[in-house]
Amino acid sequence: MAERKKRKMQEINASSMADISFLLLIFFLVTTSMDVSQGLSRRLPPPLPPDAKSQKNEIKERNIFIVKINSQNELLVQGQQIDVSQLRAKAIEFIDNPADDPNLPEKTTEEIPLLGTMTFTKDHVISVQNDVDTQYQAYVLVQNELVAAYNELRNRLAMERFGHLYDDLEEDQQKAIQKVYPQKISEAEPKNYGGKKNG
Repeated sequence: MAERKKRKMQEINASSMADISFLLLIFFLVTTSMDVSQGLSRRLPPPLPPDAKSQKNEIKERNIFIVKINSQNELLVQGQQIDVSQLRAKAIEFIDNPADDPNLPEKTTEEIPLLGTMTFTKDHVISVQNDVDTQYQAYVLVQNELVAAYNELRNRLAMERFGHLYDDLEEDQQKAIQKVYPQKISEAEPKNYGGKKNG
């Protein structure tokens, strides 16, 4: 009995513990999903040839929807201060011009594949201008509302003509809808628009 008590306890073999911990770490790294901040996807126009003239002056004033975000993150649409919650409705009215208002974009009539004869504002442009001190969150919020305006119009037309939402349509059907409601969001270089004092 005395000999048994004197015997030392066997040490636990911990050599494989490091391997197990390492494998668990890899497992959690691979399976854990992390939130990644997403940017805004925009298709830029191709560069103009050296001998080409700028079309900036050729765009009629009625076809441009100017959206400014100043340094105080205040929203100025066509020179009037509004809340961002009102932006989508105003953008829809501008893009669609349902009453053919002479102060809103001029409408043109074209034959669109799968849709037939359509009258729409082909030359409209939404110009987003922000201050150098505009917060990124305010900028993204404005962009989201403008994109949502296009999505709402596209979904409306898709349901009317094809009985499905825009995202559920076939590719050729989506292209037809895009011809009627092309997403035209132009982003200007940030400037100093100031706060309420500078308007």
